[in-house]
Amino acid sequence: MTTLKQIKGSAIQFLAEDPVVNTGPAGAWASGGNLNTARFQMSGAGVSVTSGLAFGGFESPGTPYSTKNESYDGTSFTEVADLNTGRRYVGGCGTQTAALASGNLNAPQGTFNEQWDGSSWTEVGDFNTNRFNFAQFGTTTAALAAGGETPAPPYQTANVETWNGSAWTEVGDLNSAKYANRGFGSTTAGLIFGGANTTPSTLAETESWNGSSWTEVNDLNTARYSMGSTVSAGQSSGQAMGGLNPGYAQTESWDGTNWTEVADMATGRGSGAGFGVSNSGVVAGGSTTASSPTRVTTTEEFTLTPSTASTLIEGQMWFNSSSSTLKGYGTAAGIPAATWASGTNFPSSTYGQSGFGTQTSAMIAGGPTALTNTFTYNGTSFSSQPALNTSSPPTARYFPGAFGADGTSGLIAGGEPGVAATETWDGSAWTEVADLNTGRNLQGSFGVVTAGIVAGGYTATADSADVESWNGSSWTELSNINTARNGLGGTGGQDNGIVFGGTNNAATETWDGSAWTEVSDLNTGRRFGGSYGSTTSNSSALFAGGYTTGPVANTESWNGSSWTEVNDLNTARRSYGQGGSSAAAVLVAGESPGGATNATEEFTATAGIATITTS
Repeated sequence: MTTLKQIKGSAIQFLAEDPVVNTGPAGAWASGGNLNTARFQMSGAGVSVTSGLAFGGFESPGTPYSTKNESYDGTSFTEVADLNTGRRYVGGCGTQTAALASGNLNAPQGTFNEQWDGSSWTEVGDFNTNRFNFAQFGTTTAALAAGGETPAPPYQTANVETWNGSAWTEVGDLNSAKYANRGFGSTTAGLIFGGANTTPSTLAETESWNGSSWTEVNDLNTARYSMGSTVSAGQSSGQAMGGLNPGYAQTESWDGTNWTEVADMATGRGSGAGFGVSNSGVVAGGSTTASSPTRVTTTEEFTLTPSTASTLIEGQMWFNSSSSTLKGYGTAAGIPAATWASGTNFPSSTYGQSGFGTQTSAMIAGGPTALTNTFTYNGTSFSSQPALNTSSPPTARYFPGAFGADGTSGLIAGGEPGVAATETWDGSAWTEVADLNTGRNLQGSFGVVTAGIVAGGYTATADSADVESWNGSSWTELSNINTARNGLGGTGGQDNGIVFGGTNNAATETWDGSAWTEVSDLNTGRRFGGSYGSTTSNSSALFAGGYTTGPVANTESWNGSSWTEVNDLNTARRSYGQGGSSAAAVLVAGESPGGATNATEEFTATAGIATITTS
């Protein structure tokens, strides 16, 4: 006889053979429309595979500095208004209708910049450093240029400049000088990778930018230079496509921590125009080698593909009909083996707070009965911290959005009723910064202090679908979520996030940096729950507690494709402080059926079991 115990929220499939372990993202290249003019040492701008620009470059010995500018619609390129100055080894960033073309190999023009408004180019503020063949990313109002070659020894440079829409300003240098490097991100959260130096040496180095300094992180798997790259609003995801020398076909995908090889191009090449978003990109033109350039007009389009149905996912169970064996799959994240345990009580009974951080380094802020009080939690005890600067009428700041990596660095935004104020926390003090464009509370929020998202919420009059992105200094409105709602949860990175629940809603939506996509619903629709996960990825999440017709104890785990019910909270509750990941979380105070509580619970996921057999 077979006895199944404690299987909650699981569906058992009958399969002839076991699924396979997911080994990482997959991707594929397909042919696109050709350029009208073959060239290399060019650049591009655009945020999708159906909307981009390719400009400048080396056409031929007779035309070494091209003014050509071509617009791509996903099918074909069309010649549009030329650059004012012919350029090669040009930097580029922006969109199909608002772009920058910067720098040039031709020495007197190596500081020149032009701005595209969708119909013509206009010369704008010059670089401080004469350069060409460098990494550039951002928008026409906030861009960054890093590294590159200069006309005089030592030729390669570590210099970095940021653009504010009217002028360039020198900021913190790269850790090492290089040229032909590439990158993606924003002026407060970026990534540069690859390149070369005059040793000579081809580089695999990757450096991460936080708005003030560079940190070396994990290298590319294959050292190369003059790659194509996609566009990203942050540094948590993107692609490095092709490169030189020789003409590399490899594509690598960045997940916020590591590079993974995903798919080869049909033709290895570099020095072409690259554009697109983190999960799809285009490489147009370029050269198949650096030493003896062969200019091409061909275009290839890249798409990251989802895992197949045969891929193992956490919590999955199936009956193998060939071996007559019941099996289940769990990884170190430990689903479904997870429990809630009591932690140190909060100093007061309250609810309506917000929080960010980890299970052992969290910030808990605000609440209608906690006024503007803030506390840090180290996994054992709470410590009182300086009060918030801004309160909601009459004296409290409650139901704000919040995000941050740990209890020493984060942000809260908004609050009831319709507050727009934003404050950042540096581990010792709260600082008022730029307001939200739309005041609100009860929004889903995720990210880190220099790169985050708030989505949905309540504006004091109605549920909202508005989404805003934070770049470390200001908020920008982005594409709305599909379903307006308040009290929703959220987690992930600035261009790789997920929101779920809200207003007794089960809807789940993922964010790829440009659009929201509806995916599998929660098992129990609810709002005012606690959300936990990564600050760089939407592949795992936890949603705990919340409110339907009263406070509930339900806890669900997200594995990247579906929600699984796991062990409930010990005390049903809603609207509390929180911090942690999908495997290690803390929940502080909140409103229970008996009223406000000071109870703390900690969630710990233990190692799962790879195989379960019948008795």
